[in-house]
Amino acid sequence: MAIIAKKIQDSKTKAIGELKDTLGAAGDYIFTDYRGLTVEQITGLRKQLRAKDVKYKVIKNNFARLAFEQMGTQDVSSYLVGPTAVAITPRDANEVAKILFDFLKEVPALKVKGALIGDTIYNAAQTEAFSKLPGRLELISMLMSVMNGPARSLAAALNDIPSRLVRTVKAVADKKGA
Repeated sequence: MAIIAKKIQDSKTKAIGELKDTLGAAGDYIFTDYRGLTVEQITGLRKQLRAKDVKYKVIKNNFARLAFEQMGTQDVSSYLVGPTAVAITPRDANEVAKILFDFLKEVPALKVKGALIGDTIYNAAQTEAFSKLPGRLELISMLMSVMNGPARSLAAALNDIPSRLVRTVKAVADKKGA
């Protein structure tokens, strides 16, 4: 259990404020246990996440708990136990969850504890299920293809009428010419 001090030192207050600013810049957080990973593995994971504009930050649990409380988010203190690193994503947490679970297949030492996505808290199993869903961009492309389907069919039908007329006139011209 975490010990809550009555008076927090200025340096710690500053560190909590900086963490709160970092966390506040994003809306989605995926909590992981990085115990057992080598520096090279964490660096590789950070590189993959950085490509998606995601910060992967090792945090102090008490500082993070206080920062989340000050931000007024859901209670995530159950995920702030043991060594904790947070994937802080400003958008599309689905892609980040996919990256983490793909990395977990290669390096089973990484453990996903859970996530705070929007205002909803997900446990590890729910986060894994969330990672298997199509991402935001995939859903938009699916929607656009469904929306373009009727227009494409209408354009093909409207184009078919003049082409049939042209073929009929050509057939009549060929018949008269023969």
